[in-house]
Amino acid sequence: MFNALFTRGHSHFTGVPCSLLKGFFRLLEDPGCPASYIPAPREDSALGVASGLAVAGARPVVLMQNSGLGYSLNVLTSFNLIYDVHLPIVVSWRGHDGNDAVEHDVIGRELTRLLDVFGIPWTVLDNEHPEDSAEAFLKQYDSGRSTAVLIVREGI
Repeated sequence: MFNALFTRGHSHFTGVPCSLLKGFFRLLEDPGCPASYIPAPREDSALGVASGLAVAGARPVVLMQNSGLGYSLNVLTSFNLIYDVHLPIVVSWRGHDGNDAVEHDVIGRELTRLLDVFGIPWTVLDNEHPEDSAEAFLKQYDSGRSTAVLIVREGI
């Protein structure tokens, strides 16, 4: 999945680590990684950093846990979606199966409906065909330069 993003020009990544995305973060934190990784203290801060990079001409990617999407909605709805500063966002889907910590139950159950309410297209990562999922996600993002979400159910 990283290669699909990087080869399409996404060379800046920011976000808050999550156990479901730990493999992705390992790649980004490797000193030999060709991409730039900017750690963020919160997911809404990551959106701010990525938005600044996008306005400056970079092609950033935001990484976040679905629980962080909740408090990021204000940034998305009052800045990104209004001013057409669209970003590709990779979101871990904690609690989607009811077998996670209780604080993930509600957002896990409602994640896709929440994205639908805000008109944000989403794709669920197929771990058996990650490149195909990444391509479908980037196609959603690139078509009309729309904020799009790639949902990761299982660890990568």
